[in-house]
Amino acid sequence: MAKAKTVFVCNACGYETPRWMGKCPDCGAWNTLEEEVRAPEAPSGAGKRSPLPVNFTAPQRLSQVETGEQIRTSTGIGELDRVLGGGAVAGSLVLVGGDPGIGKSTLLLQVSHNLANQGKTVLYITGEESPRQVKLRAERLGADAEKIYVLPETDITVLEAAIASMKPDYVVADSIQTLYDPNLTSAPGSVSQVKAVTSFFLRIAKGEGITVFLVGHVTKEGAIAGPRVLEHMVDTVLYFEGERHQLYRILRSVKNRFGSTNEIGVFEMVDTGMVEVKNPSAMMLSRHTRGASGSAVFCALEGTRPMLVEVQALVAKTAFPAPRRTVNGVDYNRAMLLMAVLEKKLLYPLNSQDVYINVAGGMRLTEPAADLAILAAIASSLKDQPLPDDTVFLGEVGLTGEIRGVPNGDKRVMECRKMGYNRIYLPHHHASQKVEGVELFSVRHVAQAFATIFKK
Repeated sequence: MAKAKTVFVCNACGYETPRWMGKCPDCGAWNTLEEEVRAPEAPSGAGKRSPLPVNFTAPQRLSQVETGEQIRTSTGIGELDRVLGGGAVAGSLVLVGGDPGIGKSTLLLQVSHNLANQGKTVLYITGEESPRQVKLRAERLGADAEKIYVLPETDITVLEAAIASMKPDYVVADSIQTLYDPNLTSAPGSVSQVKAVTSFFLRIAKGEGITVFLVGHVTKEGAIAGPRVLEHMVDTVLYFEGERHQLYRILRSVKNRFGSTNEIGVFEMVDTGMVEVKNPSAMMLSRHTRGASGSAVFCALEGTRPMLVEVQALVAKTAFPAPRRTVNGVDYNRAMLLMAVLEKKLLYPLNSQDVYINVAGGMRLTEPAADLAILAAIASSLKDQPLPDDTVFLGEVGLTGEIRGVPNGDKRVMECRKMGYNRIYLPHHHASQKVEGVELFSVRHVAQAFATIFKK
């Protein structure tokens, strides 16, 4: 009779090894190998070929496949619909991750309320909270709908029976790390359990056409806990960004089989739940102090949405041989590259200065179009000279100091005009663009731009 075997599985990447090791040889993480006991496999008959199953599906030509129409349902929250690509797709599996207390459960309870008001049946599976706690949150959010059913259960065999009897339109599982398959000996939240639970919900979503929302915990690095294969199994992965102690939250799509991965949703956390922010530019610049040195405004483009953000820099003389560099909201290596351009091409003495860079509002800028705004903020702080009011800086900066073009420049300019910013520094590639009421400064090099900005 076959015996159960013990394996060690990395809870970060899913790597398996028969013995314990301090460092995972696959992903390089330390102390992530956990012991799991595997049930013995059933012996298979040697030399015998199993017959085809009754529900065997024969291959068909790709040209014969009927695509049909994707059925989307609005969640009742415009910002979430934007990130999902226009609404929730029937039979999709959506994973929502984020730090504890950032608003994942709050948002999904609001979504459940909106869907129930549309006549949909929603099953809310709570593995971490009691029905009483969910009820109290629902009363606070005003989400007390008759067609929301709460099930405090973590065993997926019980969940399968409940879903089969109810046949809900939507299922919310909060959270996937608390659910388990009783056929496995490992603890809930382990690699094998997370994979088994995700496979169960994937079968429910695709087989029954039920839309499933999964809540996932995140690690201290910000990634969703569990094996990386978890994100590959689901259709959509959404991340909440922002600090739990701040009012504003950003919902970003990092994977979406039914829409773009460049869109973001902006929310504000209030007493009554998550409120969508219709005008993110006004929100990001709500505390912008005009006339202060070290502050520059940049128009970012998140998907199809232009958004004005404030880039701040503080340059102070250092008392140590090695100056300090602290960057928040911008890639660190990119910031070091830009500071090197200032030192080499414009002879700015940054080697004796501490430099701190921050993007206000908790935003993270990844596009190189923010280069000119970052350099303008650093130069403004170093000279202790404020930048001109109502001015926006656009442009990628090369290693020789040249300013390169940015995509969708016309859309960014129109957003600047809408928000009352009528002076825009942008690459010379956009020199032919004319906008009434907006003064465009076409520049080819950083030195040319700074000669216009800092006239003294």
